[in-house]
Amino acid sequence: MANESFQSEGGASWERAAIEKLLQADARERRAARRWAIIKSLLWLVLAAVVVWLAFADQFNHKSTGPHTAMVAIKGEIANGADASADKILPAMRAALKDDDTKALVLLIDSPGGSPVQAGLINDEIFRLKTRYHKPIYAVVEDSCTSAAYYIASAADKIYVDKASIVGSIGVLMDGFGFTGTMQKLGIERRLLTAGENKGMLDPFSPLSSEQRQYAQTMLDQIHQQFIDVVKKGRGDRLKESPKLFSGLFWTGQQAVDMGLVDDFGSLDSVARNVVKAKDVVDYTNRQNLAERVAKRFGAALGRGAVEALKEVTLR
Repeated sequence: MANESFQSEGGASWERAAIEKLLQADARERRAARRWAIIKSLLWLVLAAVVVWLAFADQFNHKSTGPHTAMVAIKGEIANGADASADKILPAMRAALKDDDTKALVLLIDSPGGSPVQAGLINDEIFRLKTRYHKPIYAVVEDSCTSAAYYIASAADKIYVDKASIVGSIGVLMDGFGFTGTMQKLGIERRLLTAGENKGMLDPFSPLSSEQRQYAQTMLDQIHQQFIDVVKKGRGDRLKESPKLFSGLFWTGQQAVDMGLVDDFGSLDSVARNVVKAKDVVDYTNRQNLAERVAKRFGAALGRGAVEALKEVTLR
């Protein structure tokens, strides 16, 4: 009996020791997991703080220490949501001209064109800002300034180009495809149901009636005339009238100077140095900065990661 009692006590003692070890190991794991969760939370917070700091960093780049030439770049497609949209270009121009140290604004253009609406908004604002701030606004063309880009440039006080720049293309287009003949050859029937006889107009798989074609052409002609009127308003008697001037053709910078589409040859540096007489150039372009790119690419992941890290801290 004494031996059985000893064995029972010994077994109980061993079980308690094993349980204590397991509990201690579990407690250590929990503490380690809690520490790691806290570290992850701090890392996410630091990353978020860096992103926020970068998001506001650009506003400090515009501060100048003296007289300068302000620059706003208009590059790529002119379209809503793009870098060369009215939403981004207009605030940049206003900030540039509002600065007391800005002697003139240079629009640095390298664009094949885009939306006539976005170009019209920027063009109108250029005229308004010239009246309000009484500071010259120049356009400097790099590789190209055609279509909607020239629509914008025509509002500038003067336009400077390289002799090999491509300028002009004063016209409007609406493009698409028509597959009705191919569908007939293949025996394919297009089943398009609409409420409104013209709702399916310009559908590539449906025929385009003569009335619809004329309607579309009327719209294009109207926008084209608006474009012509804007160019004439901006360039005035500097234009050398020609039958091909508003035909949609484009020209080299050298030809554009002869035609009065632009004023002279020059680059950003030469205009700032020789025309504005303020060689220091300050970039006011409202570019997508690193923080915005991170937010777009990893914003969702950043949010999910931060939430999960905070959950771990809360639940453990």
